[in-house]
Amino acid sequence: MSDDRATSFGAVAADYEAARPDYPFDAVAWMLELLPHGSHRIADVGAGTGKLTRVLAESPTAEVIAIDPDALMLAALREAVPGVPTFHGTAERLPLPVASLDAVVLGQAWHWADPVGASAEVGRVVRSGGTLGLIWNTRDSRVDWVRRLTEIMHASAAEIMLAEGGPTIAAPFGALEAQEWEWARPMTRAQLHRMADSRSHLITASDDERRRIHTEMDALLDELGVVGEASIDLPYVARAFRAIRD
Repeated sequence: MSDDRATSFGAVAADYEAARPDYPFDAVAWMLELLPHGSHRIADVGAGTGKLTRVLAESPTAEVIAIDPDALMLAALREAVPGVPTFHGTAERLPLPVASLDAVVLGQAWHWADPVGASAEVGRVVRSGGTLGLIWNTRDSRVDWVRRLTEIMHASAAEIMLAEGGPTIAAPFGALEAQEWEWARPMTRAQLHRMADSRSHLITASDDERRRIHTEMDALLDELGVVGEASIDLPYVARAFRAIRD
């Protein structure tokens, strides 16, 4: 996958924040439930506008920091989740000391990382017995209209990776455990278009390709009766993974 797509999101940070879904609290809690009771220091890597950060920050015992390679995304995060320290970095290059964290989590981000290099670097900053948590929200394409929507917009890098067997990790982490949560989010026509605009395929596409996608989306939404302020429930599957550092 090109670096241009991986680092393209800052240009549409407002669309990303407005139209991308949050994460189910239960899924985030499951990723971290193997940590011992007490206070924990957690880094949200590839944090973007803070969709996962804000769920982590709900815990009174968590000290959360956010890391992302894109300054525009971090600026949006500071507005959305004030008070969380932010740092520039990637999963392969973290600006943190050795064994300084109890957990590292990534939401909608691990598919952009080199799994071997990122596992080693995350392993460097996570203490022995700490957790690596990975999570994705994916539209549930078992539903016919959602499948058609995905065909119009093109499958994302994350959707392709998950369909091909899911994420891979390497030493010093053990085997991945996985769990899924099904949920739905009401979306208006305007929100669905903004969601499409926040995807890397559209951000980096030609003007003609963007127009084609939006025209075909409009035709589908007309068929479904999603007009004006009417909304439709967009079904999601939250896919969470966790592994323990040796």
